[in-house]
Amino acid sequence: MPALLLVDGSSYLYRAFHALPDLRTSKGEPTGAIRGVLSMLRRLESDYKAEFRACVFDAKGKTFREDWYPDYKANRPSMPDDLRAQIEPLHEAVKAEGWPLLCVDGVEADDVIGTLTRQALERGWEVVISTGDKDLTQLVGPGVRWVNTMSDEVLDEAGVTAKFGVPPERIVDYLALVGDTVDNVPGVEKCGPKTAVKWLTEYGTLDNLVANAAKVGGKVGENLRKHLEFLPLGRRLVTVSTDVVLPVALEDLPARDDDRVALRALYERFEFKGWLQAIDAAGSNTTAAAGNGGAAIVEVPAGEPGAHRTAYESILDWPAFERWHAKLEAAELVAFDTETTSLDQMAAKLVGLSFATVEGEAAYLPLTHTYPDAPAQLPIDEVLAKLKPWLESDRRRKLGQNLKYDAHVLANHGVTLRGIEHDTLLESYVLESDKPHDMDSLAKRHLGIDTIPYVAVCGKGVGQICFDQVAVDRATEYAAEDADITLRLHRNLWPQLDAAPALAALYREIELPAMQVLFDMERTGVLIDAFLLAQQSEELARRLMTLERDAHELAGQPFNLGSPKQLGEILFGKLGLPVVKKTSTGQPSTDEEVLQQLAEDFPLPKLLLEHRGLAKLKSTYTDKLPRMVNPKTGRVHTCFSQAVAVTGRLASSEPNLQNIPIRTAEGRRIRAAFIAPRDHVIVSADYSQIELRIMAHLSGDARLTQAFAEGEDVHRATAAEIFGLAPTEVTSEQRRYAKVINFGLIYGMSAHGLAKNLGLERAAAAAYIDRYFARYPGVAAYMERTRADAKARGYVETVFGRRLYLPEIRASQAGRRQAAERAAINAPMQGTAADLIKKAMIATRKWLADTKLQSRLVLQVHDELVLEVPRAELDTVKATLPSLMGGVAALSVPLLVEVGSGENWDEAH
Repeated sequence: MPALLLVDGSSYLYRAFHALPDLRTSKGEPTGAIRGVLSMLRRLESDYKAEFRACVFDAKGKTFREDWYPDYKANRPSMPDDLRAQIEPLHEAVKAEGWPLLCVDGVEADDVIGTLTRQALERGWEVVISTGDKDLTQLVGPGVRWVNTMSDEVLDEAGVTAKFGVPPERIVDYLALVGDTVDNVPGVEKCGPKTAVKWLTEYGTLDNLVANAAKVGGKVGENLRKHLEFLPLGRRLVTVSTDVVLPVALEDLPARDDDRVALRALYERFEFKGWLQAIDAAGSNTTAAAGNGGAAIVEVPAGEPGAHRTAYESILDWPAFERWHAKLEAAELVAFDTETTSLDQMAAKLVGLSFATVEGEAAYLPLTHTYPDAPAQLPIDEVLAKLKPWLESDRRRKLGQNLKYDAHVLANHGVTLRGIEHDTLLESYVLESDKPHDMDSLAKRHLGIDTIPYVAVCGKGVGQICFDQVAVDRATEYAAEDADITLRLHRNLWPQLDAAPALAALYREIELPAMQVLFDMERTGVLIDAFLLAQQSEELARRLMTLERDAHELAGQPFNLGSPKQLGEILFGKLGLPVVKKTSTGQPSTDEEVLQQLAEDFPLPKLLLEHRGLAKLKSTYTDKLPRMVNPKTGRVHTCFSQAVAVTGRLASSEPNLQNIPIRTAEGRRIRAAFIAPRDHVIVSADYSQIELRIMAHLSGDARLTQAFAEGEDVHRATAAEIFGLAPTEVTSEQRRYAKVINFGLIYGMSAHGLAKNLGLERAAAAAYIDRYFARYPGVAAYMERTRADAKARGYVETVFGRRLYLPEIRASQAGRRQAAERAAINAPMQGTAADLIKKAMIATRKWLADTKLQSRLVLQVHDELVLEVPRAELDTVKATLPSLMGGVAALSVPLLVEVGSGENWDEAH
C-alpha cells in the first residue's frame, strides 16, 4: 500500500534553530535553521521511502484553541528575529526540494497532521510522522509510526507504552494530567509523569479517575480534586484534531522532483557551498573541478576564521589520489587525521582522511559521506588497499593529534598503523601538563589561530549530525585544517621539547612508547563474568532495600534517600543534627564530606554513606559493565588517557576501571568478575610502597634509605624510631600509627589531619610529627627544599624530568597557596611513580614480544599491571616480572614488585 510521510515542520524549525550554532552568510544573514531543517528532511527522505509526503508548518494567527482558552500558549516567548527571518526562505527551500508544504489558517500543524493521518488510514496507507513533539504520539497505532530524526527514536504502539508508561490511546489523558508548560495548559499540580501513569494504570481512563477522585489520597489527591473542573477542557486542548477542513487531498501530495534552478538560487544566497557544488556536479554529470583533476579547491576569505589557510583540496577522483599518494611517499613527515562516525574508538568507522606535507597545503579524502546529492567518492576498500603499505610502513613517518584514536579507527578497517613519529597531543602534555591539549586550544595558544570548531560543522546536542552528513566542501575546510594545524603545531612544539633534553627524553622514551602499549591493552580488552555481576546486582539491590528500610526507621518516617532537600529536612530539621556547612543557596549541605563528619557521632549519616557507596557500585559496575561488553570481541574495552592528570598518571574511562574500591568486600567481589579466559590465569604485578621508596630516593634520608635497602618493614622501622623502641617491641597499633604518618606526610597531612585520622588530640599528633622529622631529618629538608624550589620556578620535577606545574604556589590567598605547597611535596613522588609504571609497561610489552610469549597486558591501575597469562607461561611470567619491573630505573633504594596470580583479578591481587 502507499506510504505517507508527514513532517512537523514547526518542530523541525525550532529544534534546528536551537541545536545548531549561529551560522551566517558573509553578509550576516542567519542560516542555521534553514540548513538544519533541510539536512533533517534529506536524511528522513533517505531513511523512509514514501510515495506521498508533506511538510506542515503552523500558520500565523490564532487557532480554535484560543477561542476555547484565551491563555493557550500565552506564556510563549516571542519568536527570535533571526528565526523569523529564516521562515520564508525555508518555506521556499522546502518546496524547491520537492516537498508539498502546508500551512492552514486557524489550526495547528498537529491538527493538519492528525487529519491527514486519519485520511490515510481510512485508505489503508502506512503513515510515518516525523516530529519531536510528544503530543503526536497519540496518533500512533496500527500503520502509524512516530519518528524523531534528532534522537533516532522510532515509536510504534509498544514503543509509546514503553516510553510514557501508557498506550497511545491514553496519551491525551496523560497529557491532561501532567499539563504542558510550553502551551500553557495547566495539569494537576504536583502530578508528574509517574503519578499520572500510576493513576491511569489503576483507574484505566481519565474519566474513571475523575469519577473516583474522592478515593485518591494525599496532597496530590487534594490537587486533583481542585482541578476537576478544568480537566475536560485540558483534555480538549491537548487532543489533536483529525477532522479539520484541508485545502488539499491526499492525491495532491505526491513526492516531487526538486527544482534545481530554485535551489541553486537559494544555495547561492545562503552560501551552502557543498550543496551548490553537488547541484553543479549533478548538472554537468562530473565531479572533477576544472583543471584540478578532481581536487576541488576551497578558498577562505581573509579575515574569517581559518584565514591562515591557502588552499585545501577535496580528493574526488583517482588522478588526484595518485598525485597526493606520491606526495605522501616522498614526504619526510606527514600529518594525517581521520574523520569518523563515532567517538567510540572500537566502533568508529572511517568517513574520510586528511593529509598535510607542507604548511598551508592539505587535502581531505572523503570516503563515506552519505547525505543526499553527496558527490561521488572513491571506493573506501580500494583506497585503503592502496594506502595500506604507506600506513603500515615503519619507514613512512607520521604525525598526528591523538594518533592512538586514529590507530583504532584504522584497525577497525583491518589496517595496522605504524611509523608514528610524533603526536602533538603528547608534545603539548610533556611541555605544559597543566594546560588544555585539544587542537583548538593549542592552535590559539601557540599559533594565534582560531580553528573551525567541531560544533560549527556538525552542531551540538540533539541536533548534532554525524560527520558523514556534512557537505564535502565544508568537511574539507574542517578536516584539511586539522592536518595542516597539526603540522604547524609540531613545528612549534618540537623545537621547544628538543631544547630541553630531559623533556625530549621523557617524550621519546616514555610517552610515545606508552601510547602503543595503551593501544594494545585497549584493543585486547578484559573478560568479565556477566552472570556473576548480575548476581551481585541482585544482592546489592536487596541490601540497598534493607538499608533504605533501616534509614526510614532511624528517621521515623519514609523519605527519598537520593533527595538532598528531603535528607536535609530529616537530618537538620527533624533530628536536629548540627549543620556542618551550607550550600551556595544557604541550605545545609548533605554532601559526602558532611555525612562523613556526622557519621562519627550519628547512625543515620553512617548508614546513608553505606547506601551511597553500594548504590554507586551497583549503577557504575554491576549494572553497567555487562552492558559494555563489545558484541564483536565479547570483552570490555576501556579507554586509557595519557594527557589528563598533571602528574603523568593515566586515566581510565568508559568504563573507569581504576576506581573500583578494593577496601570493601563488595568492591573486591567486582574485581572477582574480571576473569581469565580458558587455560589462562590473571597475573597482578604491583610495586610495593612505591611512593615511600621514591621519597627515600628524593630525600636521601639515611635512616629511611637504610630501612628499604635492608628489606625492613618500613612502617615498623618508623614506629621504632618515633616511639624509641626496638623493632621487635613495636605493637600493631604503633605500626598502624607509623603507617598513617608515613603516607600522610607524603600527601602533606597536617597535625590536625593526623589527629583526626588517628583519633588523637592535636598536641599528641603534632608531637608525633616533630619526632618523625627529628628521626628523619632528610625528609624534613627535602620538603623545605621542594617548597622553596616550587615557589622559585613555578613547578617541581620527577626523577625523570617531568615538570609538574603549580600555578597557585605564589597565590596571595593562604589556603590556595598552602594547597599548592602540599601538592609540591607529593607531585614528584606521584609523578615519578607514574613514570615508573609506564616504563614497566613498555619493558613488559617488549619482553613479551621479544620472547614471543602469548601473555598479554590487559590493565594498568596506578602502581599495578594486570596480565592474562597462559597456564604454560605462568612460572616464567611470575619469575621474570619482579626483576623486569624492578630494573626499569636505578634508584637509591630497591624497587620491590609483588606478583600474584589467580582465576580472577581479586584472587591475583
